[in-house]
Amino acid sequence: MNILKFGGSSVADAERIRRVVSIVQQSDNCRAVVFSAFGGVTDLLIGIGKRAEKGDESYIRLLEALEKRHIEIIRELISVPGQSNLIANVKMMLNDLDDVFQGIHLVREMTPRMLDFIMSFGERLSCLIISRAITEAGTQCEFLDAREVIRTDARFGNAQVRMDETRELLGKYFADHPAMQIITGFTGSTENGLTTTLGRGGSDYTASILGAALEATEIRIWTDVSGVMTADPRKVRKAFPVPTVTYEEAQEMSHFGAKVIYPPTMQPAMAANIPIRIKNTFEPDAPGTLITSEKETSPLPIKGISSISNVALLRVEGPGLVGVLGVAERIFGTMARGGINTILISQASSEHSVCFAVEPQHAQLAKHLISETFAYEIAAGKVAEIIVEENMCVVAVVGERMRQTPGIAGKIFQALGRNGVNISAIAQGSSELNISMVIPRSEEQKALIAIHDAFFLSGEKTLNLFFIGPGLIGGTVIDMLLKQRAALSKNMKVDLRVIGMCNSRKMWFDLNGLDTENWRDLLDTKGGEADLDGFLQNVYRLNLPNAVVVDCTSSDLVADKYEEVLSKSISIVTPNKKACSGPLSVYRKLQETARRKSAAFFYETNAGAGLPVIKTLQEMHHTGDEITRVEGVFSGTLSYLLNEFDGSKPFSQLVIEAREKGYTEPDPRDDLNGMDVARKLLILARESGFDLELEDIDLKPLLPESCFTDEPVDVFLKKLPEIDAQFKKQQDDAAKKGHRLRYLAKVTDEGAHVGMESVGPDHPAYNLQGTDNLFTIFSFCYNDRPMAIAGPGAGPAVTASGVMADIIKVAGW
Repeated sequence: MNILKFGGSSVADAERIRRVVSIVQQSDNCRAVVFSAFGGVTDLLIGIGKRAEKGDESYIRLLEALEKRHIEIIRELISVPGQSNLIANVKMMLNDLDDVFQGIHLVREMTPRMLDFIMSFGERLSCLIISRAITEAGTQCEFLDAREVIRTDARFGNAQVRMDETRELLGKYFADHPAMQIITGFTGSTENGLTTTLGRGGSDYTASILGAALEATEIRIWTDVSGVMTADPRKVRKAFPVPTVTYEEAQEMSHFGAKVIYPPTMQPAMAANIPIRIKNTFEPDAPGTLITSEKETSPLPIKGISSISNVALLRVEGPGLVGVLGVAERIFGTMARGGINTILISQASSEHSVCFAVEPQHAQLAKHLISETFAYEIAAGKVAEIIVEENMCVVAVVGERMRQTPGIAGKIFQALGRNGVNISAIAQGSSELNISMVIPRSEEQKALIAIHDAFFLSGEKTLNLFFIGPGLIGGTVIDMLLKQRAALSKNMKVDLRVIGMCNSRKMWFDLNGLDTENWRDLLDTKGGEADLDGFLQNVYRLNLPNAVVVDCTSSDLVADKYEEVLSKSISIVTPNKKACSGPLSVYRKLQETARRKSAAFFYETNAGAGLPVIKTLQEMHHTGDEITRVEGVFSGTLSYLLNEFDGSKPFSQLVIEAREKGYTEPDPRDDLNGMDVARKLLILARESGFDLELEDIDLKPLLPESCFTDEPVDVFLKKLPEIDAQFKKQQDDAAKKGHRLRYLAKVTDEGAHVGMESVGPDHPAYNLQGTDNLFTIFSFCYNDRPMAIAGPGAGPAVTASGVMADIIKVAGW
């Protein structure tokens, strides 16, 4: 025998009721079906009563709307011959209800007893209508008012069921009525026949009582979710239903806010060891979740994560608590006498402090009561003033297997720490079924997602990316990302989601992530007006875990925001050299902020495009290998120009051709002045342990100083042929010696230099081709023969590849 229960969302309108009727007809061995009121009706009944109590005659209009809704559902569900009798019955019930509201309106009072009677109409109306619909569909059934069979005390609003009397009444009734029973949920009655309601989760409770009393095989709770979810899907998009949970796991998750089943409603089923299955009315073929006493063997150490979104944390601390008997009794006895429920308790082993969480509306009263209780100790300085931290939340991680699996707490705290989530209090029971943490309310969703990703995504890590400057380099990165996303998810367990983009004109956000190759049109047509500060404020407001800002600009304005971004525990990936080649104090501050806030700060493409130069220097420096010299060709653009320059065509023509190929900046002077190389050298010097400023570098531009004026770029290009003769002479002089021209950078403990030199065949840069870069590194370990890293150092593809590699590296960081 199975007991079914359908909630209000499952029977909100005629179409949903038809779906429910079909489910009932297809259910095996269904002996009884419990229904809630139609969706929203209970709240409406309470609202009508409150208006009547205030003397507000608009209650009449709401009552008319209530009647209209029920009659419209009848007309949609029931055939014409059966409508008139059913409508008449409904109108009679509503006339009785109208009389009650008129009385409330006259006396301006609605007692708890009256309210229970009023609320009972919701289930009575819904079950009457649904029972007729099931009968018309061809399944024999009867309407049963639960007040006939569920006996309670007179605690109106939250009546306690008298199980022995109820069990006897149910047994006798079902023995005399073999047909399927359609039963009103949520309601009962006293021995004097007064209507009562069973409190929160009352309809689930009704089903649980029936299942226990009738020794059902299974109780099936049909709702609008596909079972017990690993987390709230409104807060964690990748949440999914778990196949089974134990009664204890379900109770823990429900206590901390999970939409499962209200814990007290499970008690009758638990006592009788009857499984409860949670099913989705809108996905009836989904398996749902089975709540049972049996502990399933699962590869996952936890079953779910839930939260209470708003609590206040009170701290009682001071030397007067240490070693003193009865402190806990004084604190929590005071709370009990004040009628304040304590949600969570945490005490330091030193006994110096006790903290506990309460509902926010009780925080100030709790502080006042505790202050009174410890008034003597506070006055004597033995206990500090009671501290209240508001706008907090509780996140709970639940699972039976936690007690058997070491390292769970460490994994939780690492996931939160990596995302800059600070924990104010921790509690874990001796059963090890639950680890609860109090954190700032603003961090709730980030914490839930971070923990969920750590435990449930088979090692997959989601990065939420925000691109600033999706132009040539940034756009190529996004194109690569979209092309490789599926392969990265499958092979590397990395899910890269572009959540936001910002260029000089437009900015765009979508929490679902970018999923179209036509993203450029999307940004132009759907994006709002660009504003760097506004873009970053939105990134901060979203507060997503594993957030990464990808800066593909060369802007000082963006670089100036890095410390602010990192201070929010948001990682940065960038080819923009401005930050790391700025003042040494800024460079150090960025490194320190990234470490302190557990944020990644990766800038491999600051030098060498996609070549692993910075990583290599960092690893050598960190392992104690003293780096004595770094030198080479650091500019792919200048390397190309000098590699191609053999005297067969003017140097000015090569510059124009390189610009057309995208090898130079839009204004080639930004490359030809050598400043880009100087910045790269400065960054590599700092990574090698040399504390230098940009002005410490001896920089000799590739062109004469006269070329670097404020003239427009087109004027500069027209005048550029004036230096062709000078370059031809330099090239001829080098060729006579068997040398080639190279633009070299070098740093040692004696200084840093950037400029053009002629090099012979024995120099490592002699045989470079195309846009090749060359980095030679001398150190204690690489003294006689330096380490050499060479390869293409210019072009959007190689630079974008390096940026992409840094993004992937964040996932494993």
